[in-house]
Amino acid sequence: MRIELVLITICALGAGWALDLEYEQPTVLITLLVRNKAHILPLFLSYVDQLDYPKQRIAFWIRSDHNNDNSIKLLQEWLEHSADLYHSVNYAFDDEQSRYLNESSAYDWPASRFKHLIALKEEALQYARDIWAEFIFFLDADVLLTEPKTLRELTALRLPIVAPMLLSDSLYSNFWCGMTEDYYYQRTPEYKEIYHKEKVGVFAVPMVHTAVLVHMSYAGARYLTFDRQRLVEMQTARHVEVYNGPMDDIIVFAISANSSEVPLHICNTLSFGYMMQPLETTDTLQQDLYQLINIRANMVHDLGAVPPVHPFLQKYIRLPEKTKLNLDNIFMINLERRPERRQKMENLFAELGLEVEHFAAVDGKQLNTQLVQEMGISFMPGYEDPYHHRPMTMGEIGCFLSHYRIWQQIVERQLLQVLILEDDIRFDPYFTANALRVLQQASNYDYDLIYFGRKRLKDESEPWVEGSDNLVHVGYSYWTLGYVITLRGAEKLLAVKPLEKLIPVDEFLPVMFGRHPLQNLSQAFEPRNLIAFSAAPMLLYPIHYTGETGYISDTEDSQQIADISDGAGEAQRKSNRQQIFPEEDTVNMLDQELNLADSNTLLQVDITKSHQEL
Repeated sequence: MRIELVLITICALGAGWALDLEYEQPTVLITLLVRNKAHILPLFLSYVDQLDYPKQRIAFWIRSDHNNDNSIKLLQEWLEHSADLYHSVNYAFDDEQSRYLNESSAYDWPASRFKHLIALKEEALQYARDIWAEFIFFLDADVLLTEPKTLRELTALRLPIVAPMLLSDSLYSNFWCGMTEDYYYQRTPEYKEIYHKEKVGVFAVPMVHTAVLVHMSYAGARYLTFDRQRLVEMQTARHVEVYNGPMDDIIVFAISANSSEVPLHICNTLSFGYMMQPLETTDTLQQDLYQLINIRANMVHDLGAVPPVHPFLQKYIRLPEKTKLNLDNIFMINLERRPERRQKMENLFAELGLEVEHFAAVDGKQLNTQLVQEMGISFMPGYEDPYHHRPMTMGEIGCFLSHYRIWQQIVERQLLQVLILEDDIRFDPYFTANALRVLQQASNYDYDLIYFGRKRLKDESEPWVEGSDNLVHVGYSYWTLGYVITLRGAEKLLAVKPLEKLIPVDEFLPVMFGRHPLQNLSQAFEPRNLIAFSAAPMLLYPIHYTGETGYISDTEDSQQIADISDGAGEAQRKSNRQQIFPEEDTVNMLDQELNLADSNTLLQVDITKSHQEL
């Protein structure tokens, strides 16, 4: 009996031990070089702490010097709060000097700065070897890793070099798909496919930077370097083509990998996070703050809200002051049954610094034929939707009434200029500054309405408003995502009594400024004297297009006032990304709009440094 008990005890202990017999996560050294990043460090440090990775398997190597702000103070506060959570932290802070030799600004890159940076990165690489780290993660301080699974995802790939694809407020990212013979960026079609996730996976590329994970156990890692002289010496010893390019840390690193046949990869399997674009020599801190506003707004667009920062760092967060863009008011139309949209929009308004009044939309789901008749609403005889060949839906009636009632308020309250926004919009980068510029230009002209966001419906000429850089005479367009309307404009719209011959609001507006192609609609409204412009490039876009994940239409997916469908099949919806032009014309026009955006976007960073070109 006694022997039997002993055997049972041993088996039970063995079962308990077996629960712990699994591989631990690889050890990772995170390297961090900080200079003048106090404005983004609260987010950066909070999101690093939120990584879903065993902290005792993470070590830090941190250096900060040549600062003109409180970067070191923030790092010290973070160390007091978080250092003990990690395996180890090796740090050195130097606040004696604030400038490099021959530096013209904090964003200049003289040779002395490159030499110092390269020496530090080489030191970090050697430190990783010394402590037998399985991975080293070179991470810039202006990277915001909002995906907690980042480290687990990347280390699990077991690749020699891999980077998480990061988003910015433009097409700029932390990888290249092509490199010229003289080692600079080369644009390729694959770049956009990866960036826009038209293809998802892990892809071999010639360059990664800013957030780079290196597998130190890979034998080829011994050939990696940031130092041009060391690279030349290794290449000479191996009798391979010798590098003759610039003294640039990330280019040298990429060449040291490429010439040693160590593959570099970019991974876009998750939405890993965001990155700031490098600044130019003539830029100021304000430019970086503008970028941060854009990135935070993109977080709201993509995630619903900016992920929280540590409470002890919250005191360093500064949101923009509230503005109405020099208008009398800004309205946001929102259905009461869509509280999630209202919350998201209010989060956006806080990030952009917009003071906005909520306006409860008329809900088409609460309308019926009898109620519509009691309101005295009549419909345009013979009207049918140009896509579905059906009459108006209750959602479209509710949408028109929502805008109509704001026009009434404008007149009742004698509001001279108002911006009307719907709740399913995406703001273009630098929205506030761009909107102010458009409105400043418009102040020189006599106008009633300015589209901030729309869909062009005809491949027709839209001439520039003479003397302006960002206004065009608007053609036939759909969508009422956002538009500025004047008191006189509202009076004109109300004067034609549109409820007596109702058509959808995005049909009604083109009728009123004389650009609707159907004469039978246009002739029903007199006078048609609305003076309408459009911002160019546009400042607002829909969150989703038809068919995309998350697409919801409260106007199209609602009850019709009568069923006169001809059963002709699936019709194209008003919110479809493809417009009614032939496909080739659509592509050409979209290219024109992209070129226009590239040339006119305000406060856009002009990247000229070798490894910053895009």
